[in-house]
Amino acid sequence: GAEENMRGICFEVCDVVLHTDAIHRGGGQVIPTARRVIYASQLTAKPRLLEPVYLVEIQAPENALGGIYGVLNQKRGHVFEEMQRPGTPLYNIKAYLPVIESFGFSSTLRAATSGQAFPQCVFDHWDIMSSDPLEAGSQSATLVTEIRKRKGLKEQMTPLSDFEDKL
Repeated sequence: GAEENMRGICFEVCDVVLHTDAIHRGGGQVIPTARRVIYASQLTAKPRLLEPVYLVEIQAPENALGGIYGVLNQKRGHVFEEMQRPGTPLYNIKAYLPVIESFGFSSTLRAATSGQAFPQCVFDHWDIMSSDPLEAGSQSATLVTEIRKRKGLKEQMTPLSDFEDKL
């Protein structure tokens, strides 16, 4: 991958054969081998990415609702609550919006609603991306490539064959 932190992952070591000489059992010998085993196991485990998701609260009049829904749909947002504020012409809309889609969200929303919608974004949860990061051209693979570029890593992930020992 892109050398990012991982969540919800467990590696169970079932069998290890170590060299009898203590000098060959140090971190310098064990860690590189363990790293290759862990990387290879990740590539064979149908990996998925987690993306951060904002809770977006928007206040707007009824005539701006169409623009709000349009922008949220365009940015992979999902409305889960819409309520009229008692005694006012305003509606409160609650939606989830992937953080990566939030760049330019406020200005796009204001343009689509003639400046009548006012969003507030706060981190809410992590969501599993459905696409396969190992499938070329998928949304997840594109994201991995962008992260690798930003970190100065090679754009292409190391293939599984590079972690397999030839005996």
